[in-house]
Formats: sequence, C-alpha cells, structure tokens
Amino acid sequence: MSNPAHGLDWLIDDFVARVPAAQQAVVLSVDGLLMGASRNLAQAEAEHMAAVAAGFASLSRSAGRHFQRGPVRQTIIELETAFLLVTSAGQGSCLAVLAAADSDIGMVAYEMAMLVERIGHNLATQPRSTANAR
Repeated sequence: MSNPAHGLDWLIDDFVARVPAAQQAVVLSVDGLLMGASRNLAQAEAEHMAAVAAGFASLSRSAGRHFQRGPVRQTIIELETAFLLVTSAGQGSCLAVLAAADSDIGMVAYEMAMLVERIGHNLATQPRSTANAR
C-alpha cells in the first residue's frame, strides 16, 4: 500500500520490522480516514483497521470526558490471539497497532510513543466539514 501524500508508510513498515510483537499498523485521522499503513496490510484491511481504531478512540475519549478522568493515553483491546493498541498521534490523528497475544504490551506501547514522537508533529489533521454552510 502506498500513501505518497504523507510518506508515512516507510516509517510504519520500519516500526513493524523493528518491534517483533507488532504485526500490523496504521495511522489514521480521528474520523477514520487511512493516512498510512504497513505494507503487510491490503488496502481494504488497512481501511477497516483504521475505521475500527477510530471507533475505539472515539469511545475512549467519550469515557474520559463523561467520567471526568482526563484525556485518553492509550486504548488497549485484548482479543483472543492479539492486542489492538490505539494511541493519539498528533492533533486529529491516531496510531493503531495489532500486536501478538504474547507481546510485552509495555514495550509495544513504548515503541508506539517513540514513533509518535518522531512523526506526531507532521500528523495534524483538520476536521472534515460536513456541509457547506450558507
């Protein structure tokens, strides 16, 4: 998969190659638009992962606001054979990683934070407008 507009794919591929537990990864806007993905994901799978991650990120932000517990640091979904980790990656963007079930989740989260630190300032996205106001 290629995303020349943002040039993120090579950074995401490097992340997946360097972090043994990381199986697949995507960068997305908070409204679910795919911004970049690891090459081992087909376009449709990457778009689906972005949509799922956006949903979880939204639910997490809502819980933080509702219960007045502050902003979300990270969302971790434990599946039978994997973990899905979602974290903020700049204003209006997220990084989602699918990691093996036997992963050291702390290490995966640390590596995600390091990647976000490297690329986060380039990931600010503007919210999409829903209609032209007149």
